[in-house]
Amino acid sequence: MAVKHAILVGVGGQGAILTAKVLVNGLMKAGYDVKMSEVHGMSQRGGSVSTQVHWGEKVYSPLIGPGAADILVAFEKMEAVRYAHFLKPEGVAVINDYEQPSATTAAGLAAYPEGCLEAMEANFKCYTLDAAGIAEELGNPKCMNIVLFGALTHALGLEEIDWEEIIRETVPPKFLELNLAAYRAGRDAAAQ
Repeated sequence: MAVKHAILVGVGGQGAILTAKVLVNGLMKAGYDVKMSEVHGMSQRGGSVSTQVHWGEKVYSPLIGPGAADILVAFEKMEAVRYAHFLKPEGVAVINDYEQPSATTAAGLAAYPEGCLEAMEANFKCYTLDAAGIAEELGNPKCMNIVLFGALTHALGLEEIDWEEIIRETVPPKFLELNLAAYRAGRDAAAQ
């Protein structure tokens, strides 16, 4: 199997790194060689976060350059555009239709950019979903990351891995049922 590359991007506190760790756990359990790297930046202050996950028979580097990612998962739609240059032309994007203003836009120093989704959809195959709204319907906005994870597994076609078992092994027991419901809801939303 050729090495596959995923990049997960968002804003600090959205759960991109935890989501990447669930992905890594499942891929490793399935027997893939896996490498992960993460960049926090000013994430604790609401800044950008990116995590790269690479898997295959043998992976030599935890980093990829522009134009190499098979899939981009964006926890916030402006971050999708910010990191779009990492996607292959035939790459796939899973995008949360959600706006989280940066410090600059929140302070009124810049406007939130218009047309983020349209720009992505014009250039890539996209799975766009309201993961934040789905998480709210499930009763906890913090499970938005696992909603996106469900969409990611569908978009990648990694159904041979028992993701629910991986979630059971990774998530604290008190949040297990919520996260299983979030995973299923995200997978189902991407399948529509």
